Amino acid sequence: MKYKDYYSILEVPRDAQPEAIKKAYRRLARKYHPDVSKEPEAEARFKELGEAYETLKDEEKRAAYDALGQRRPGEEFSAPPDWREHFHAGAAGAAFEDIDLADLLDALGRGRHGGGHRAARPRPGRDFDVTAAISLRDAQRGTTFEMTVQRPEGPQTLQVTVPPGVTDGQKLRLRGRGGKGSNGGADGDIYVHLQLLPDPHYRVTGKDLFFDLALAPWEAALGAEVRVPTLDGEVLLKVPEGTHSGQKLRLRGRGLGPPSSRGDLYAIAHIDVPRDLSARERELFEALAKESRFDPRMAKEGQP
Repeated sequence: MKYKDYYSILEVPRDAQPEAIKKAYRRLARKYHPDVSKEPEAEARFKELGEAYETLKDEEKRAAYDALGQRRPGEEFSAPPDWREHFHAGAAGAAFEDIDLADLLDALGRGRHGGGHRAARPRPGRDFDVTAAISLRDAQRGTTFEMTVQRPEGPQTLQVTVPPGVTDGQKLRLRGRGGKGSNGGADGDIYVHLQLLPDPHYRVTGKDLFFDLALAPWEAALGAEVRVPTLDGEVLLKVPEGTHSGQKLRLRGRGLGPPSSRGDLYAIAHIDVPRDLSARERELFEALAKESRFDPRMAKEGQP
């Protein structure tokens, strides 16, 4: 069989902690997910990442993999007899000559209690981690979609139901849709890690949403009521008198999340001015300039 450097695939050192391995997998899975990636050979890279993560996240598999030693990627090798005996990876020696590395590691424990005097212990099926990208609006209202998961035995099409109010990075569990268990063990699960696609209107921080709100000088100075977009439709926002550029105006409970713990929506005020003034507009601005004692440079705290 051919050696695969799972640490190199996940871009982590060999002494990486489990949390670092998980973060590296999630980062690379987002980059190479076939549904969103434009990288060459993204599908093959994504499948390779899943195989590496399935091994390194499992303490027993990782120990067995490390015990095989470090070789050049693609180098042909075979597991020595003492390795098979130590990790109980089946009883037959010749059966491992043409096996894939991932299948070899999956064989751990199958040869334990050889001779058939004791029943083999139940083994749960493999869990799989996949990433799915959804829009901000689908995240808030919920959606159902189909996705294809690359499995060792071939592609599998799944229907995924996303409940309303999910957030970026949230994980959905598809119970029993992973690898088949053996000897009475439960089937594995598929974990779908949700990733929010960039939105043209909103910026996302946790459950809170942010967008830029353009205001005319008189709206900011005098106060106004303006219509603003939300994920639930347009609403009226009260702009208080004396609003300054960069000020956050909050719409409580208009962000992401379920009704009981929904985030907020923030409008970030940006004061704009007309580019082409009519004669009357220019006259009014000139009159204001003469009349007003306001100096924005002196009004800022700490201005010399």
